Amino acid sequence: MAKRKFFIVEIIGVILGLLWLSPFYLMLVNSLKTKREIFTDVIRLPESFNMDNYIEAFTQLEFIKTFFNSLLITVISVGIIIIFSSMAAYALSRNKGKASGILFFIFVAAMLIPFQSVMIPLVTLFGKFQMLNRAGLIFMYLGFGSSLSIFLYHGTLNGIPKSMDEAAKMDGCNKFQTFWYIIFPMLKPITVTVGILNTIWIWNDYLLPSLVINQEGMQTIPLRMFFFFGEYTKQWHLALAGLTIAIIPVIIGYFFAQRQIIKGISDGAVK
Repeated sequence: MAKRKFFIVEIIGVILGLLWLSPFYLMLVNSLKTKREIFTDVIRLPESFNMDNYIEAFTQLEFIKTFFNSLLITVISVGIIIIFSSMAAYALSRNKGKASGILFFIFVAAMLIPFQSVMIPLVTLFGKFQMLNRAGLIFMYLGFGSSLSIFLYHGTLNGIPKSMDEAAKMDGCNKFQTFWYIIFPMLKPITVTVGILNTIWIWNDYLLPSLVINQEGMQTIPLRMFFFFGEYTKQWHLALAGLTIAIIPVIIGYFFAQRQIIKGISDGAVK
């Protein structure tokens, strides 16, 4: 009976897996077809594997420049969020005064504010200070990404005993050295989680870059894909090739970092 139930669960899992993979199959297969083949049959394999779609889409997307724009913004933003949030959470967790409690409450409450309610005044304010485009976007990501990150770090730091700080102080470490050399390495599991959450959000974000970036040479991949799809709406072979190119960096990044990602998540679950 138990084996039968397990077999049924396996079948359901396979079906769900195939359903999840079906959009990727359609995207990949149709990106290799001509326009005529797509309108004839979207499911069938292409008559010949034509890479011309990818060459043209790669050129029209200005993919190398767009990719490095996204990479630069994502890496800098995530790095700043991790450093700022971990240090802020450390200060809030070690100081149990009223002011720390109020500040932590403000950070948590900020997560409840919808971005749509502040986006127009925020962009207007940044425009007046000449802080649009790349620098302004990174600064905004720090502001919007810090609340959840501080909340996650704060919960983990509360589980680290203060005796660690006291031992470091007896060894001659100041506050910064205690945090950076003793406490921060112990936060690796939650840092991986914070990094994953913010990387996925920033890399795939369209709305904020569409409001902040007004120079064509600074467009991120989601923003460039929006204009690309608008230009090639009726040329699905090129649009799908462009979409496939856009998701390749994410897949490659995951395959290279999957061991660290899984280890970080599992370590965090154990702790």
